[in-house]
Amino acid sequence: MKKFRGIFIKNATEIETMRGANAIVASILDAIQDAVSPGVQTMLFEEIAQRLCREHGVKPAFQGYHGFPYAICCSVNEEIVHGFPSQRQLEEGDIVSVDVGVVYNGFVGDAARTFTVGRVSDKANALLDVTRESLMRGIEQVKPGNSLHDISRAVQEYVEGRGYSVVRRFVGHGIGRAMHEKPEVPNFVPASGTNVPLKAGMVLAIEPMVTTGSPEVKVLEDNWTAVTKDGSLSAHFEHSVAVTAKGPDILSLSPRAG
Repeated sequence: MKKFRGIFIKNATEIETMRGANAIVASILDAIQDAVSPGVQTMLFEEIAQRLCREHGVKPAFQGYHGFPYAICCSVNEEIVHGFPSQRQLEEGDIVSVDVGVVYNGFVGDAARTFTVGRVSDKANALLDVTRESLMRGIEQVKPGNSLHDISRAVQEYVEGRGYSVVRRFVGHGIGRAMHEKPEVPNFVPASGTNVPLKAGMVLAIEPMVTTGSPEVKVLEDNWTAVTKDGSLSAHFEHSVAVTAKGPDILSLSPRAG
């Protein structure tokens, strides 16, 4: 595996292995999506992820990572990311973000989606639409000749142009044999910091986290669950994307959900 500015450049075989990892992630998210409904305890999603990891013979990438106790991150309503699955029952009108990672043949797959629980408000639906579309706007910039901040700018301008806020405390990242590799992929253009040209063979986990209110974050007493400081709703979508000579290659794309 080659390096460019400390960033691992994957070859075609390695990218295909990562496609396999992300196909498993997408199948887990599809199964969880099928299970989302009012009255369901979020621990069910953990059970689904654990079962499918066993069936595919893969390791949950999150479990044990810096001490994180679960295979999935499950974040409801004002929870942004790193929430714990639990006995909490989902209610009609909730939104729930689920982030999943697996290790397959030595490489990590990683993706996230936010789901609606029954009928939700127009406000919640609009938030999901904007967050999902901001991810796709960022992915459109994934091509040689562009830079990392072209991704960041596309996400930020789309989100803020529609009156929403981009969370700044958490960002996307390179991904490969390790969950978090260089470079960081912010969803906003940093005031300082080195920009990086995009090269074929880079693989990036792009993951906008968007709120209906302030971007300010606080972490709860479990030292993991991050919530909006003002209690506003938050949504999270993520894809693992390879840079190719022809443009972006979304490795975690689901035939069902995108």
